[in-house]
Formats: sequence, C-alpha cells, structure tokens
Amino acid sequence: MPSGPDPAAGATATTWPATARYDLDPAPGGLGVVQDLLNTISAGVPRQPDLFDDLTSATAWAHDVSARWSAATGRPVPDVALDPAGLRALRRFRDGLREEIGAPTRATTDSGQPAPGGPDSAAGRPRAAGATLRLDENGVVHLEPTGAGAQALIALVLAALFEAQLTDERRRIKTCRNPRCQVAFYDRSRNNSGVWHSVRVCGRPINLRAHRARRRQPD
Repeated sequence: MPSGPDPAAGATATTWPATARYDLDPAPGGLGVVQDLLNTISAGVPRQPDLFDDLTSATAWAHDVSARWSAATGRPVPDVALDPAGLRALRRFRDGLREEIGAPTRATTDSGQPAPGGPDSAAGRPRAAGATLRLDENGVVHLEPTGAGAQALIALVLAALFEAQLTDERRRIKTCRNPRCQVAFYDRSRNNSGVWHSVRVCGRPINLRAHRARRRQPD
C-alpha cells in the first residue's frame, strides 16, 4: 500500500493519470506533476506500459496532466502539443530526473558500490526551461512556467520542484528502492524515512530475503 494517507487530502484532491495506475496517493498540489512524470514508466504488477513509448499515448498523457496541473494550481492550461523531437526530449528529461531523485534511496550493487547513474550520465539531457516572475494584485510573486510543447511540460516540473524546495517538500518525492519497481511516491512519514513505495509489496519481501541470506552465511 502507499506510504500513508494524507490527512489533508479530501475528495477534492487532484488525481494524476500515471500515478493512479500504481494505486498511489498523489503528492500535494503542483508537486503531483513531478510524481506523475516519473510514474509514466513501465512498472507494477501487472506491468503497466511506458506512456512515452509512442507519441499518441504521450500526447494523451500531456494534455491530461496539464489540465490537472491547472486545476491543482489555479493557473492557465499550458500549450503542451508534442512532436517526435519533443517526446524524445521529454523522455530524456524524465529519465535524468529519475536518476537524480532516486539516488538517495537507490540500492547498491552486489559489489557494494552505488548503482549506475549520476552526473556523467546526464550529458545531453534537458536541464533548463523558461519561467517568468509575476506580481499579483495582492503583492505575491508567482513563478510562471513558460514555453510550449515539451518545454512547457519541463517548465511545469522544474517550477514545481523549485517551489517544493522552498517548503522543504522536494525531498519527499522519492522512487521505490526496489529495482524491479522504482515507482515514484510521496513520503508522508513523519521523519521522511520511507524508501519503499509500499512496505507490504516491496519492503517486507526484500528485507525477508536479505534476512534469510544473512542467516545462511557462515559465522
């Protein structure tokens, strides 16, 4: 099951299409778009398709998620029309973001070294997008993502991550430590200690196998 219900989440909480496939509670507010981008991968049991495998499914996801982002944030729906080049850029951005967000909870290899991924593998991936600062009638400054197509989606995600850094929520977006899972979840534990999207589904079986392996080792 997910990492815990959000006490503040009610019937009006935004649902996100990719995250819903894995029966997970969504991250709050605009941060849900970050989690949903990460959850476009193929994962779960039964295995769900990668929503970025073809332009048709990616376009459907982009239009759906941009409308939900608008509903969650109260901002206008961005232009997210995708073309093949934009889809490739969006896929590269997603995969790079997954590596960076997954680094703190990533399991080590059999040699005890960190699993593959890191700065050297990020070359050529989109890492920037446009945004403007807007002062509203109440004197509040807003960060407004700009651009179109894939750049608009990347801007949404980067803006959501930036705003989450200011509230210290950014560190609660994680990917499951189980290498066969790796779905993205929002850690609602009090001390932000979660590493599994579900302790029952991923945590307990892996911990049990590790425990049995240690017992089989000679003293």
